[in-house]
Amino acid sequence: MPAYDAFLLVSFGGPEGPDDVMPFLENVTRGRGVPPERLADVAGHYYAVGGVSPINQQCRDLLAAIRADFAARGLSLPVYWGNRNWTPYLTDTVRTMAADGVRRAVALATSAYSSYSSCRQYLDDIERARAAAGPDAPRIDKIMPFSGHPGFIEAFADSARAALATLPAALRDDAHLVFTAHSVPTAMAKASGPGKVGGRYVAELTEAAGLVAERIGGTHPWTLAYQSRSGPPSQPWLEPDILDRLGELSKSGTKAVVVIPVGFVSDHMEVRHDLDVEAAETAGSLGLAFARAATPGRHPRFVSMITELVRERFALPAEDQGRLAALGDMGVPSHDCPADCCRYVRGASRP
Repeated sequence: MPAYDAFLLVSFGGPEGPDDVMPFLENVTRGRGVPPERLADVAGHYYAVGGVSPINQQCRDLLAAIRADFAARGLSLPVYWGNRNWTPYLTDTVRTMAADGVRRAVALATSAYSSYSSCRQYLDDIERARAAAGPDAPRIDKIMPFSGHPGFIEAFADSARAALATLPAALRDDAHLVFTAHSVPTAMAKASGPGKVGGRYVAELTEAAGLVAERIGGTHPWTLAYQSRSGPPSQPWLEPDILDRLGELSKSGTKAVVVIPVGFVSDHMEVRHDLDVEAAETAGSLGLAFARAATPGRHPRFVSMITELVRERFALPAEDQGRLAALGDMGVPSHDCPADCCRYVRGASRP
């Protein structure tokens, strides 16, 4: 069995003050040809809330919950945290792990799905960090996408039920559930692996949404939409956009919606702005009653899922890891990511 001696949380990162905003956005978009005016527009979302992204504090809160759950369940592992785009940078964290004598770590990225941006890019980041740390860098095994795990699904079902309860009583039973995820180029989605429509990314999202809807109960209609597109009109991205979908629902006679950001682990800036500001304002202008479900964050069932996935890697052969806890056909894959997992080469068009 693997002799893991550390746990590593890998996340996206975010600015923690106004002076951090533009350097952070430049880190995120470096080499992608994003025009300055687009960066300025996105920067405005951060400045509107004091220049502080919620994601880093959410990671701190999640880490505290993970440490407590590890201790309560007899899992004695030091816990580390590294980000892709802001401090604490992943490279610095891996250097610290090497200096601390860590030899083999199990890592979880704050993304539940298969795609270049949500899986492969984290794998590449880990390998670059290990290379930068030198020959003493620990081996780091990333837990595969976990969208089918009951801890992930049940956390969303709980928050969706709570959101439903905030709607006017007369509208709750017929409320439409709108599941959202980050849009990506259709070519990237197809490169995520086999799936009926749009590759594994879309297949995992569709299955997760269906599982959450099933656990919510009732006969709520539901649909999957996308948000946070940043590509030019000439480049096909996954659709429909959440704002367009709200317009369609209003025209069809829907009176209330619950938006469930099933594609996200935490309430970071894109959830807070694109849903709590833009989608909420659009729903208001259309006369739709609107509620937004929370992401898993540090929900107890989500935290216990992380502990379960780590413990499985100690206790089970590689071919069985994750399989016992999986839900649905997509499930939690039972092996480490293959060498060609979610490969994607960006086209000439800027994202």
